[in-house]
Amino acid sequence: MDVKKYFDRIGLAMPDPIVPDSALLKKLHFAHCCAVPYENLDMIRGIPTSLEEEALFQKIVEEGKGGLCFELNGSFGFLLKALGYKVTDYAARYLRGEATIPMRRHRVMRVEATDGVWLCDVGIGELAQREPIAMVEGFPQHQYGETYKLEKEEGLGWVLWDFHKGAWRKFYSFTEEVQLQVDYIAPNFYCEKHPDSPFNKVEMFAVKTAEGRKTLDGHIYKEFKNGEVFVKELTDAEMPEAYAVFGLKY
Repeated sequence: MDVKKYFDRIGLAMPDPIVPDSALLKKLHFAHCCAVPYENLDMIRGIPTSLEEEALFQKIVEEGKGGLCFELNGSFGFLLKALGYKVTDYAARYLRGEATIPMRRHRVMRVEATDGVWLCDVGIGELAQREPIAMVEGFPQHQYGETYKLEKEEGLGWVLWDFHKGAWRKFYSFTEEVQLQVDYIAPNFYCEKHPDSPFNKVEMFAVKTAEGRKTLDGHIYKEFKNGEVFVKELTDAEMPEAYAVFGLKY
């Protein structure tokens, strides 16, 4: 792990000395969400993805690309371990917008800093936390005009909720069964190849900003900023410029 290159990739100066505390963790988490895009370009082009550390570093740091949750949270976890944080990987169920309980096809991580334990997730393209969530049950946590909380529910384990349009809604759930790197191969392959996968059809790009996020779903480009949204349907000629917003080549 070339830590200096990774810091450069996400636009941060590397501190000296490095102290694996929550202050640095919050900076890293936010910077990663804003610099490294959530994107499925390899999947829609039929290019196999790898979750190995060297491959992720090459793709995300050296080539300036992004990935889905298995890649993004995997890569971020490798960085955190190199910095001295204790990282435990979990498998999650994405509940938002689901009518039934779905399979586990999301990756999250528990991170121990010198001054607390945090839920980290830099692998979601939708409205989602831009900083770590303290792993404290029932405590509303505010960031960037958004509010989240963690609860425990029988059968689901930990459940992350977000407050949306005046009501709490379930976001995703996870149990504390430790996942190994090999455990993510099957769900990642599902995302790549299964006919029911939503990730292998059209562009699903997103990057966070301090004010919101930018997304590209097929030919629909959106900018979310301070509660407002700009929407534009792009022509084929405009797609290369939209790709460039996310640091990608058309």
